[in-house]
Amino acid sequence: MTDPVTDPAAKDPRIDLARERTALAHDRTTLAWIRTALTFATFGLGMIGFFRTLAQSSHDPHAAELHRFAVQLGVALLVTGLVSLLVAAAAHVRALGRLRRGEPPALDALPLAVGVAVLVALCCLYGLWVFMR
Repeated sequence: MTDPVTDPAAKDPRIDLARERTALAHDRTTLAWIRTALTFATFGLGMIGFFRTLAQSSHDPHAAELHRFAVQLGVALLVTGLVSLLVAAAAHVRALGRLRRGEPPALDALPLAVGVAVLVALCCLYGLWVFMR
């Protein structure tokens, strides 16, 4: 009988379990990004709808300007959600491919969370600029 510790050719079942746990962790991370993307899209559409209702009910030029701003910001949030969803899906496929080939995980030069944080910060700066002018 071979000892898995001393014989490298022996198949260790813990390796398969570790790969399965890692694949499930990647699935959970991708599901979290899907939830985040849906939140961005929902918030963007909600903002557009709220300010459209405000503009239609008050006929005030300031309300119309707020609606135009809300449309711009809402579209930016929708695009941010869509881009983050596409990048998360690509990262998921890439990570699972590396896992199936037995390659070590790769660290991204720019994590998706940092990219999304920069896009949200730019949206916030744009909002401040619109309200301060």
